[in-house]
Amino acid sequence: MSVTKMDGIEGTVNEVPAVGGAEPRRGNVLLLSGSLGMGHDVMAEACATSLERRGFTTRTADSLRMTDGRDGALGQNVFRGLIAIPGLYDALHFSQLRTGGRAARAIERTSSRFLVPRLREDLRAQPADMVVSIFASAAAAVSRLKPEFPGLVTAVFSSDCCVHRIWVQENTDLFLVTSQTAARYVRRFAPQARVAVVPTPVRMPFYDPPTQEEARASLGIPLESRCVLLMSGSWGLGPLVEAAESLAAAGVWVLAVAGRNEKLAARLTALAARDHRVIPFGFTTRIPELMAASNLVVTSSGDTCSEARVIGRDLLLMDVVPGHGRDNLQKELDRGHAEVTSTDPRSLTRSALACLDRVKPPSQRVAATPQAWEQAFGAALAQVGLGANW
Repeated sequence: MSVTKMDGIEGTVNEVPAVGGAEPRRGNVLLLSGSLGMGHDVMAEACATSLERRGFTTRTADSLRMTDGRDGALGQNVFRGLIAIPGLYDALHFSQLRTGGRAARAIERTSSRFLVPRLREDLRAQPADMVVSIFASAAAAVSRLKPEFPGLVTAVFSSDCCVHRIWVQENTDLFLVTSQTAARYVRRFAPQARVAVVPTPVRMPFYDPPTQEEARASLGIPLESRCVLLMSGSWGLGPLVEAAESLAAAGVWVLAVAGRNEKLAARLTALAARDHRVIPFGFTTRIPELMAASNLVVTSSGDTCSEARVIGRDLLLMDVVPGHGRDNLQKELDRGHAEVTSTDPRSLTRSALACLDRVKPPSQRVAATPQAWEQAFGAALAQVGLGANW
């Protein structure tokens, strides 16, 4: 793996040998993520791994950094401001983004005005055969640029249940979504769109976790104890400290993950000094091990849900992500092995204890394999002429 920098934009380039047999024709794929939390990056990483196994060369760029020409902080601060005011992002999402209202069109135009010229420069410097947009504003910018790059295949990949208007652009060859509901939302705006419904991709470490016995031994958790993994994205949304304290007081071991929220990490560390049942983490790559050690994953709606299902863990979902987060919460509940709770620590603890009474002890290391994703992703690529022999 190597890292390249383009006009101050850092991108990761990954190359691995193709799997089995003859080497297919090589192709270059640009994955456009966005640094709002880690969900888009996780999707980009999983897609890159699958593409590389097929012989493609991939690189990933942060479309938010491209938009503001710096570190993506402007877009992050705007979103943080929206969700900090109760009801504001809900209003924007449900009345404007999902319907394609005036505000949605204004957001699309404004982001594209900054992103299009930087993306054009990037593609001229490092040509791509395919661009996969895993961030809505990237989809809008790529649609505007596609006529300038003959032969460029453009795809959009959204794991949202209700794909909003900015995701759906006319110059898109393929839409990848993770539910039939999402496919119908795409066709709300583009009735003739080519849409492929695929499983949510999951990063490979989640298919090879330790056993619960091994994970608990490494963490110092008694095998017979009740244990939950408590996390809420890289921003650590919700009352995680209060929830961890309440759960620990009820006799539950709590693996509490703050993500990139340094203030939250400090508070969890202080709590752990008072109660040994709380084991704090900041940003960590040990999530597969922590899931393996747990009986239940308490989290918000997002890619963590699919990762927990691979390891066979039930979910208790906090309703803390407004807008598209509420759509996605409903999707996860419909998929089963999931309950929803309020953010009041006492209510959350009651719900967690009830879930722990119902969940069965884990009997296998993993409950799913990547085959379904790989097959569906391969069939989707074939729809746009990028099949096994491309």
